[in-house]
Amino acid sequence: MRDIALSSAQTASDSEADAPRLNRRQAAKVRTRQKVLDAARTLFAERGYEPATIRDIAKGAGMSTGAVFANFQDKAELFEAVLAEDLARLAESLKAAVAAESSVRGRLVAAMTAAYHESLEHLPLVQAVVARSWFQPVAAEMRSRAAARPVSVIVSDALQAGVREGELRQDADIRLLGELIYGAFIANYRHAAYDGWGIEQLTTQISKQIDIVLAGALARQ
Repeated sequence: MRDIALSSAQTASDSEADAPRLNRRQAAKVRTRQKVLDAARTLFAERGYEPATIRDIAKGAGMSTGAVFANFQDKAELFEAVLAEDLARLAESLKAAVAAESSVRGRLVAAMTAAYHESLEHLPLVQAVVARSWFQPVAAEMRSRAAARPVSVIVSDALQAGVREGELRQDADIRLLGELIYGAFIANYRHAAYDGWGIEQLTTQISKQIDIVLAGALARQ
């Protein structure tokens, strides 16, 4: 075991050594970009997309608007970058939630509940994402889908595991089931935005929806 640990540590050390080192100017650019992203995330989460201006984002980051435009072409590109970062982080939370469950239903409910926990306090940002998805150019829509793919893959993987483990029928339409569950998950944010629903109500709702979606795909015992 000690040899394995030493080997792993050496491999990690070698990988770090192989990674290109940033010079001072490159490191500063990375820090500046991250400051802009963090400031933009805060404003998008507080105000939504339209009310958050580049000027306010620059002010929040403690820099000029020119510095923002040096890193991002426009507010749309900045918004997409924030979304991609947040979805990558969200996917990691969902993976951890799914790993603690042993049934297909448990995995799906845990994943969707974890997603609500992660995002509900930033509801204006979620609303902005949903609203823009209806009106953005095709190229931007394709990029948004690519960014969301790690989350949808977790749902798909949970369903496929259900098939392998005999909980779901072998001929279950995994793609359709996944789309229905993800669609219900997104639609529930309307209740959060307009009906004041919290985590408990959202979890109850998505649990019922998952039961209905899975009902026709369950393997006969």
